[in-house]
Amino acid sequence: MENDTTITDDLKDSADSADPVEDAKEEKESGDRKESDGGERFCSMCRRPESFTGTLIEIPGGLHVCRDCMQKSFDNIMNPNSQLNRMMQELPPNMGVIDLSSLGIGNLGGLGDQQPKAAKKPKKEQKVFTMKDVPAPHKIKAQLDQYVIGQERAKKIMSVAVYNHYKRILNDPENGGKDGIEIEKSNMLMIGPTGSGKTYLVQTLAKLLDVPLALTDATSLTEAGYIGDDIESVVSKLLAAAGNDVEKAEHGIIFIDEIDKIAKKKNTNQRDVSGEAVQQGLLKLLEGSEVEVPVGATSKNAMVPLQTVNTRNILFICGGAFPDLENVVKERLNRSSSMGFQSELRDKYDGDKNILAKVTTDDLREFGMIPEFLGRLPIVFSLEGLSEDMLVEILREPKNAILKQYKKLLAMDEVKLEFDDGALRAIAKKALQKETGARALRAIIEEFMMDIMYEIPKDDNIGEVIITKEYVERTGAPRIIMRGAVE
Repeated sequence: MENDTTITDDLKDSADSADPVEDAKEEKESGDRKESDGGERFCSMCRRPESFTGTLIEIPGGLHVCRDCMQKSFDNIMNPNSQLNRMMQELPPNMGVIDLSSLGIGNLGGLGDQQPKAAKKPKKEQKVFTMKDVPAPHKIKAQLDQYVIGQERAKKIMSVAVYNHYKRILNDPENGGKDGIEIEKSNMLMIGPTGSGKTYLVQTLAKLLDVPLALTDATSLTEAGYIGDDIESVVSKLLAAAGNDVEKAEHGIIFIDEIDKIAKKKNTNQRDVSGEAVQQGLLKLLEGSEVEVPVGATSKNAMVPLQTVNTRNILFICGGAFPDLENVVKERLNRSSSMGFQSELRDKYDGDKNILAKVTTDDLREFGMIPEFLGRLPIVFSLEGLSEDMLVEILREPKNAILKQYKKLLAMDEVKLEFDDGALRAIAKKALQKETGARALRAIIEEFMMDIMYEIPKDDNIGEVIITKEYVERTGAPRIIMRGAVE
């Protein structure tokens, strides 16, 4: 019986030792014991010794993995058809992202050399704005002179207004102005005939100054609740120009063009939703108030986030052609000097191209602007009508003059382009007849330059083209000089 019991126990021990799971456990324990004793290390995944697999990769937690097993793991992850990859794709966002650097794996022993992460750039300290950074009015005007011909008074007024706008920002209590004296805004109303350079002046100012500037049009504005842009859309455009930086936008400039289109309608019984109502809606913006504006849109809705912008330090410049305003000015001037021995002829001011320089607030009220709106635009000035001499200078003097643009276009074909003085005068006369100001210049030049721009690339022997008065007036042809020819 004892022998039978001994045989039974031996069979049981042999059966237990045949369990593969137990064998793997014993093998791992024996391997771990060898490693702890300073012996050979084994891969924690395939259990192959280091002498066979090569140097093992150490992983935090006391694990060692051979490069073959690590490569197989990466292949499994990168294979789009693998079961592991499909499981990871079904996980919520960021659930399957593992930051290997946080595990201390580093370069994984040189496997799949990884590029080091770019070091984060240190945040630039915000520059403190001081009076030394404020450009003086004569410097602003000197820069405007490079692009805008004439309009000396308008450029001086705008230069001083922007200069004072900078000083107003510095005097703000938030920027250290604690003397109790608050400088009021110098909002401007710019009046001038079409093509005299109103919009171009402001656009040039935007390029020269490091201030966010928004250009908007008053024709699309309507009273809140009606089809069109709300009043606050002018501020949302400034916020977009400032890169959605509220603090930067609150020190910017807004130019509202076509302001004459929101004049109060006369002899109408309908609600004036795009006229007087818009003027009243702009009052709070011109004066200074906190408004909620949509970010990245022109109208408020539930899907657009809102930002609160304070318009107290925003400079507003309004501009418009005010057609027929000269008739209002003439009527006022004739009314005051048409009786008695010192009376003047009623047609005295008919030939005055700068009649708008004599405009007053009463004339603007007669035109249809409400007194409350005009009271928030203390600086009112007009631009001069363009003369023939000014148009000739506009053609060739500015930094980006029209003639310089066409000369550069032909220079790309290695052809020299010249305009004689008679041609420039002929172009200026044609522009005056169109009565659209400087806008007419490009249309006229495009008309007679089209044939030249078409024919020049055909002949490589053409070296120079001279535009003459006869060609502009369509009574002759341009002078063409071939390469190598001597005049």
